[in-house]
Amino acid sequence: MKRYFANTHFKRLMSSVAAMAILELMTGPPGSALDPTAGFTGSFGEASSFFGLFRTQRWVVFLFIAFIMFGLWTSWLTWGAQVKTATTKAMSVPRSVSHKQPVRWGVTLVLLVVALLLPHLITDPFWQAAMVEQIAVYVLLALGLNVVVGFAGLLDLGFVAFYAIGAYTTAWVTGALPTAAPFGIHFNNFYAIPIAIGLAMGAGIILGAPTLRLRGDYLAIVTLGFGEIITIFANNLYGITGGSQGTKTIPHFSLHVGPVKYLWGLTPVPYYYLTIVFVILFLIGFRLLEHSRVGRAWTAIREDEVAAESVGINPLKYKVMAFAIGASTAGFAGVVTASQSNTIFPSSFTLQFSINILVLVIFGGMGSITGVVLGAIVIQTGSMYLLHTPPAGYQPQDLYIYLGALLVVMMIFRPAGLVPSRRRHREIGLAEAGEGHMDEVLTGDTP
Repeated sequence: MKRYFANTHFKRLMSSVAAMAILELMTGPPGSALDPTAGFTGSFGEASSFFGLFRTQRWVVFLFIAFIMFGLWTSWLTWGAQVKTATTKAMSVPRSVSHKQPVRWGVTLVLLVVALLLPHLITDPFWQAAMVEQIAVYVLLALGLNVVVGFAGLLDLGFVAFYAIGAYTTAWVTGALPTAAPFGIHFNNFYAIPIAIGLAMGAGIILGAPTLRLRGDYLAIVTLGFGEIITIFANNLYGITGGSQGTKTIPHFSLHVGPVKYLWGLTPVPYYYLTIVFVILFLIGFRLLEHSRVGRAWTAIREDEVAAESVGINPLKYKVMAFAIGASTAGFAGVVTASQSNTIFPSSFTLQFSINILVLVIFGGMGSITGVVLGAIVIQTGSMYLLHTPPAGYQPQDLYIYLGALLVVMMIFRPAGLVPSRRRHREIGLAEAGEGHMDEVLTGDTP
């Protein structure tokens, strides 16, 4: 009997069965206070279709999937090296071509055209709204957090605070808060953009100056506390923010230049194009920053802060810059959200929001601008698809369980992310080879 338990194939089979049992329990019916075991028994014993062939119990279907998983796992361990070698050879030509500048510009132009035509190709109101509220805005937020986490190697768990500052600044400037608007004038939403970006960057400087001498987990705890403080203030300061009841009605964007008059209104498409314009501007700015003197200083701090300081780089100065520049995108995202939704509530700015943005950055590839954009699009599109067209057994409250499982799989098989940054990929390779330190990969810690 011990020989069977020690057998590698048996362990692999049991692992597959255990994984499928957990997935079966997650996707099963919810429990009941009157019948505590209903969720458990229903998850395994509920009637289900065996891929449309015949009716059976759920455990039969998942056991069958477990055997398939076991077979694929065994096959990969047997022929995985040959598959990797063949894939590398097959991709060598496309990779060499993709590095050429004309090809990159061509692909960028095609993607830009697709992005501009997307609202006309997708006419479903749900998806048109999701393209702004859940995809374009999250792309902006992920780009900003990538500056902090990816470029500078600082773990920020309070990024939602800058988003909240941008949203409440919009409400203040347009006169939607109990407190008086600046100079007693209700400004147009476009005036809120530079003010919100400026205040968000100022908040980044105020937070960063005294706290960025900390590193790793200590910095993460401080930023987490900052995010919670902003949320609590927004919830409790009724005379300033409106408290838990939310703000008054925030006007939409409007443009009045000579004979040209346009009101954004409730339709999400105009907000999509406005957000795309700023996404492009931030992409260009961050790309230039990445390869500038500032970007190289961030890389040096991320890889080894002590070594960076020894060659004349001021770590505190560049860390504060990273916090301020990263916060700028969150400030603008807050303006878009407040203007489109017409009202904002403190309950929208929770720790879960910051964690979600961090997931996008890690999944796409920390330090990779292309990877972060792709990660935000993939994760948010998938989340919206599950909300709009939920498959059998899916429960919305389980979303973060699936995202957590996805991150675990990514960290095992592709730790550098979906589209890894060259620098990050090299750091992980050195760490795996025994050079450098694994904890630097995420937190920027140095011994």
